[in-house]
Amino acid sequence: MTLNHVRRGSGSPLLLVHGLGAGWRSWAPILDELAEHREVVAVDLPGFGETPPLAGEVSIATLTDAVAEFIREQGLDGVSTVGQSMGGRIVLELARRGVGGDTVALDPGGFWSDRELLVFGATLRPSVALVRVLRKWLPLLLGSAIGRTLLLVQFSARPWALSLETVLPDVRGLAESPSNGAALDALTKGPKQQGAPAGTAPGRVTIGWGRRDRVTVRSQAARATSLFPDAILHWFDRCGHFPQWDAPKEAMRLILDRTR
Repeated sequence: MTLNHVRRGSGSPLLLVHGLGAGWRSWAPILDELAEHREVVAVDLPGFGETPPLAGEVSIATLTDAVAEFIREQGLDGVSTVGQSMGGRIVLELARRGVGGDTVALDPGGFWSDRELLVFGATLRPSVALVRVLRKWLPLLLGSAIGRTLLLVQFSARPWALSLETVLPDVRGLAESPSNGAALDALTKGPKQQGAPAGTAPGRVTIGWGRRDRVTVRSQAARATSLFPDAILHWFDRCGHFPQWDAPKEAMRLILDRTR
C-alpha cells in the first residue's frame, strides 16, 4: 500500500513517523518550522490518519515493513528518519535493519521491563477507552486548562500550558484511528525491541527522552542505549511523552542538529 503523506519544504529529506494517535498531524507543532530547513515527508501509518489499515497482521514488524516499502517506492533510500513513541520504535527498527540514514527516536516504545509493560497496558488502555467515550466533547474539554490537565497528565509534563490546536489531533486520533487497538496490542503483547550492535546502524542514532515521561518512563532510556550502543542520549527537561508538545523548539533543534 502507499502511505498517505504530506511533503513540505525543500532540501535534504526528513521522514517523520508518528505514534498512536493522529497520524502525520501529530507533528503539526513543529512540522512547518522543520520545513523551513528541510524537505519534510510526514506519513500516516496504516490504520491512522488517511491510510487504510493493513489487510493482515498489525505488528511493529508489519508497520515497519510498510514504512520501509514507502521509502523504497518514494526513492528515499538513505533518508534521515524521526519517530516519536511507537514511531520512535519503528525508526529504531528501521535502523536495526539497515534502512534509512540518521535516526532520531523520541521517547520510543519497546524497552519496558515486564512490570512496566503491565503498568503501561493497564493505564493506557483505560485512557484510550475514556477518550472514545468522550470523543464528542473533546474540543470542549481540551479547550480548558482544567480539562487538559485531567485528560493529559499521563502524556504531558504541563498539559495546562498546551493549546487546544496542539493536543486535539492526537487525542481525537486515539479515539478514532481504526488501528489503535491492534497497534496497542502489538506494543503490549508483541516482542520487545531488538538492538543494533555497534557499527551496524546506517547513520547516527539519537534517542531523546522526556524526564517526566509517564508512558515510557525514563528508566527505559538505559535499556534503549544499551541495545543501541552507538546512540547518543538527549534528555528533555520538564517534558513528558510528546517532546513536540512540551519542548517543540528543543525537539526541532535536536532533529536538525542530529540529521543530515
